[in-house]
Amino acid sequence: MIKKIAFIIIGFALVPGIGHTACSRANLTRCLDSACAINISSNPAARCQYCGTADAGEPNDDGLRAVSVGSSSRFVISSRDLKNAPTDPGERYVWASKKCLSLIKDCTSENISDFYDPLIEQSCTAAGISAQMAVLFDRAKKTKSATTCKSEITACMVGANKCSTHYDGCAEDSDFDKYFSECSIASVGCDEYLSDIRASLTKSRDTAISNAESTLLAIVESYRNTRERKLASIKNSCENGSARDACVTSICNRSMPNKCDSAYPAELSMATQLCKFYDVACSTLK
Repeated sequence: MIKKIAFIIIGFALVPGIGHTACSRANLTRCLDSACAINISSNPAARCQYCGTADAGEPNDDGLRAVSVGSSSRFVISSRDLKNAPTDPGERYVWASKKCLSLIKDCTSENISDFYDPLIEQSCTAAGISAQMAVLFDRAKKTKSATTCKSEITACMVGANKCSTHYDGCAEDSDFDKYFSECSIASVGCDEYLSDIRASLTKSRDTAISNAESTLLAIVESYRNTRERKLASIKNSCENGSARDACVTSICNRSMPNKCDSAYPAELSMATQLCKFYDVACSTLK
């Protein structure tokens, strides 16, 4: 039985305002090929084997650790990263797509669907396998619960390299849309829940941003109160001499051989002198 590709181009209609014209087909294809088309010149089925379906067979090389296309370009996944690439074709396609979207900022998941899915289909045809994306898409649908999908996508969205927990990285709608698209791709099998998840995250984002100023003021006020309490405590210890006395006691116990016993007044005098800086510090607070 043909294994599903597991890469689902999802949520395009949910991400308005992201166009295709700025995306370079050549750069995007070169990037995806660096993970999905290794040694394709000698193996026409490479794209299908690496990023299509396991029924196409395993690549007959150690290409998981070698890039054979566009290695001089900056728009390729590095050989070092490829060492950690998934071996399952569907997971590898998801992994490579995420990498390429981070490398080529003007491209989106819809561009990947438009530009690269047909290349995988052609490769699968070359491998003698019918791998129509629509069929594979249907097989991969409804594989997760709404709760699981929301948890996965939320965790992705609030990552430090995306919106962050306070959503300050998604104040602009364009940033929110871009990250939601990336996180949706990563959460395979969640397409039927995306509309509700997007609405929930948008509400959370808007609430967080609207409350940001009041939250910041509360934090500042908290720090101010803490400083004032500490200052009041210090002033009190200066007035009653408790801070200096505690210093003298500490030095006597730790550093004086006779613990400043009354029979050794020189030790007490030395400890008192060493703690004289408390008197100097307290004088600045008066």
